[in-house]
Amino acid sequence: MRIGAQPKGARGTVGHPYSALNLRLVLAGFGLVACALLALALVWTGHPAFAAVAAVLAAVALVDLVVIQLRRRRARVTRTDSHSLFG
Repeated sequence: MRIGAQPKGARGTVGHPYSALNLRLVLAGFGLVACALLALALVWTGHPAFAAVAAVLAAVALVDLVVIQLRRRRARVTRTDSHSLFG
């Protein structure tokens, strides 16, 4: 990794770093799908206590998705050059 000035054309600066909200959105979506499928599999195999834990984790991931999307929407309003993975 090169140490020195930021390459020309790179997004983000030292004072205003590039946002990681898109990465957080992808990871929260993966967590939601994975935990929901795990909860369904655990219910199907007869482990309701573990299924409840997985369902709670899926609900936390869903809330995280909503919070991230609200932050992305607020950031899009304040910024004119929208570089986003999801538009």
